Amino acid sequence: MSDKKKKRLTRRQFIFGSAALASLAAVGGGFAARPDDNGRGGHDAYFAQLSDRLKDQGIMRPALVIDTDRVAENARTIRDTLAPGMGCRIAVKSVPSIDLIRHIRENTGTNKLMVFNAPFLSAIAQKMPDADILFGKPMPVAMAQSFYDTQPPGPFDPAKQVQWLIDTPERLEQYAELANERGIDMRVNIEIDVGLHRGGLKTTAALEKMLGIIDKNPRLTFSGLMGYDVHVAKTPELAGWQENNLEKSRALYKSMRKVAEDRYPDRKDQLTFNTGGSLTYHMHTDTTAGNEIALGSAFVKPSHYDADSLSALKPASFIATSVIKAGDATEIPIIEPASGLMAAWDRNAAKTFFIYGGQWNADPISPAGLQINELYGRSSNQDMLNGSDNVRLNVDDHVFLRPAESEAVFLQFGDIVAVKDGQIADYWPVFSAPTGPKNDKKGYTP
Repeated sequence: MSDKKKKRLTRRQFIFGSAALASLAAVGGGFAARPDDNGRGGHDAYFAQLSDRLKDQGIMRPALVIDTDRVAENARTIRDTLAPGMGCRIAVKSVPSIDLIRHIRENTGTNKLMVFNAPFLSAIAQKMPDADILFGKPMPVAMAQSFYDTQPPGPFDPAKQVQWLIDTPERLEQYAELANERGIDMRVNIEIDVGLHRGGLKTTAALEKMLGIIDKNPRLTFSGLMGYDVHVAKTPELAGWQENNLEKSRALYKSMRKVAEDRYPDRKDQLTFNTGGSLTYHMHTDTTAGNEIALGSAFVKPSHYDADSLSALKPASFIATSVIKAGDATEIPIIEPASGLMAAWDRNAAKTFFIYGGQWNADPISPAGLQINELYGRSSNQDMLNGSDNVRLNVDDHVFLRPAESEAVFLQFGDIVAVKDGQIADYWPVFSAPTGPKNDKKGYTP
């Protein structure tokens, strides 16, 4: 064996050995801190029925399942919670499917969408010609140029239906040059920094400068402002800190809005003042700052949105996959003798289940008591899950995981399995991922 291979083996042994010593130390520290047995048998009635329907259709591959009834209920709850006169704009990146967006539109009554990349913009322009689109982040001018070069003729009119988000005078000049060279009219929405500090204007003086540039270019039209305030939701609610940050954010937005409305008094009722998000939409109790809220994840509620303020919303998206291997013990390579001790300390590590696919940004949810084994290591081919002796799960049974977020996760499985009234109602195509093609619903290649 070469010295290089010896060093590699020693390093691997060190990693596994260190983790084993840490586990043994926990055992030696006493069983008082021993994890509870979280196994509760098999699936509850909801997931048992869902598993039966998937088996009826022969769906044993990894699949994204959307409960359309829950999505509709969430959408109506959000609609009814918004302040009077507050508009709703659907953030497409979080619900990247034309059919899913249509479903949300039907239950919110909005045609306003927020997009974040060129492929999604092109797809919506073709499939939803009535959409009012606002970009959620500034895009390189080359992307805008490519869109105009490739957009086929149709009823969708970018000059009236797209608001390009601009964050700096330099980018604004680039867009002005494109508009003048092509002879196209473009609507411009200005990004403002209301406290997130991820770009955008911070002062009314900077806004005045940007508006001056727009007014000097007849091909450009100012359409509004966008200020994302997710930082408020992340602020601790200690001693009124969150409330103070919210008011600070709203005060800045109001000052920027006043500049815009004073400059364009004849159009102030047509301007878009976008703010909020899935975690902050409920905080905007009037329309004195923003006049519309952008939401996406709240409609499907992945686990990162398990906030107390969103308790009225229900999880509506799940990953279903099958068990391809099952074992009555959990063995960790190289440190096999320590595996039994670790399982003795944590009863939820007693059994092993290898699933079809894996390493998604998601956590196992059914059957209850399953957990990911980080010590063994993750795999996108056949991930390991562990459970106690009280978990009833066999080869070819389904496992359900709940996505932590929806943006990238939803694009990894091909067509969405749309469920209504507990039955598989349809298959909804997702958008092509900006970085590559989607998988077909008939097959999955991890």
